[in-house]
Amino acid sequence: MPGRSTSSSSSGSTGFISFSGVESALSSLKNFQSCISSGMDTASSVALDLVETQTEVSSEYSMDKAMVEFAMMDRELNHYLKAVQSTINHVKEERSEKIPDLKLLVEKKFLALQNKNSDADFQNNEKFVQFKQQLKELKKQLKPKEDGGHNEFDKIKDKDGSRAGNERDGLQSDREVDITEGVDEDMIVTQSQTNFICPITQLEMKKPVKNKVCGHTYEEEAIVRMIESKHKRKKKTCCPKIGCSHVDMRMSDLIQDEALRRAIESHKKRRRQSN
Repeated sequence: MPGRSTSSSSSGSTGFISFSGVESALSSLKNFQSCISSGMDTASSVALDLVETQTEVSSEYSMDKAMVEFAMMDRELNHYLKAVQSTINHVKEERSEKIPDLKLLVEKKFLALQNKNSDADFQNNEKFVQFKQQLKELKKQLKPKEDGGHNEFDKIKDKDGSRAGNERDGLQSDREVDITEGVDEDMIVTQSQTNFICPITQLEMKKPVKNKVCGHTYEEEAIVRMIESKHKRKKKTCCPKIGCSHVDMRMSDLIQDEALRRAIESHKKRRRQSN
């Protein structure tokens, strides 16, 4: 970033320095942040696709590496913007008779910020943190269980197949066992489906969003409509999940829950196949 300053140094007396050109360039740089954000969304989506389709780990690693690079670009750009803005504020406050070397001042401030870089900085990047969480959640959904190497949905499918085979054989004892197993299956499905139900609509979610504060999920359209309605009446929005203590929900608290959306879609697909 240093060396890209939009203002060159010069000397001479002046009572006023115009920063309109610099501020215009800053505005353009801020617009570039939206490009980085879009890139992170794309890399995150591709990584989740790779995990869901169980593509080789090296491909997933490439997307993870891309997310790190995007996060580093975002951090560097933020540092440069802060350095330029800090320099502008400093010059305005000083009101020096001579125009200072703006490029040098920006470089010093930028390097000072860069020297404080650490991996912990990525925890302040909301998209990067969200990506890691969703990747973890999706892997958890797809991870085989230790008892037999199947996840919950696979176990349901296997039991359904086993029950159908036993019935074809006409084994009464097996059918009696299957009745008990059927109860267990219903419990597993019910528990899984509970996580898919919106606490507002009481319907299976199509586009779930997660509350960053309390961790609960809702159908996006339903929760947005609720927050907007409360806002118009100048009232606070409480989390609609029974027992939740979060009493001041904001739009900024909501993030797309891509992992849950994929889990719901996967569950629907299995349901159709079993039918």
